[in-house]
Amino acid sequence: MSVKHALLALLEQQPMYGYQLRTEFEQRTGTTWPLNVGQVYTTLTRLERDGLASAQGEDTEGHVIYRITDAGREEVATWFTTPVARTQPPRDELAIKLALAVTVPGVDVGTVIQQQRSATMAALQDYTRLKRQAGTTGLEPAELAWSLVLDSLVFAAEAEIRWLDHCEARLRRAAVEGARQGSPAQTAQTTQPGAPVERSPR
Repeated sequence: MSVKHALLALLEQQPMYGYQLRTEFEQRTGTTWPLNVGQVYTTLTRLERDGLASAQGEDTEGHVIYRITDAGREEVATWFTTPVARTQPPRDELAIKLALAVTVPGVDVGTVIQQQRSATMAALQDYTRLKRQAGTTGLEPAELAWSLVLDSLVFAAEAEIRWLDHCEARLRRAAVEGARQGSPAQTAQTTQPGAPVERSPR
């Protein structure tokens, strides 16, 4: 997530101080990705260093007000019109956990998948309930923004559940192949206890 660009986009609307920026960001994203106010001010310092924002004095309560510069406006416009790169995907803790689980002796991978699926399904139910509460018509811009974030969370959870189902099927096939090749250790490690074994087509 680019905190830098998110803060610049908010500053493009009006000058703000750090706490205001944090509040605006969290309101528009439904507090899905909470920001530490220290992170906000660190980012503002870097934006000022790079000539993308500038401090414009203090308000009556002593808050330092930041304003976007022309270079900052160009940066925001470029950000909005440039696709998010997938060449360096962020680290996925679940993918890393499963990759290690299938290679570490003694780990019951089936249980790992079952527990994660249950947790993800519970999260999906929570997101769906929030969507019903939010509604989908006649939304104000801030409400629409939160609804779009919820859609993203729902789709991501659904995709994760499908991926877990896929992993489970792959592991079962691997267990069958391991048994055919006379590798009982692999069979024991990758077969979910009590689960039916999916046999590969001949």
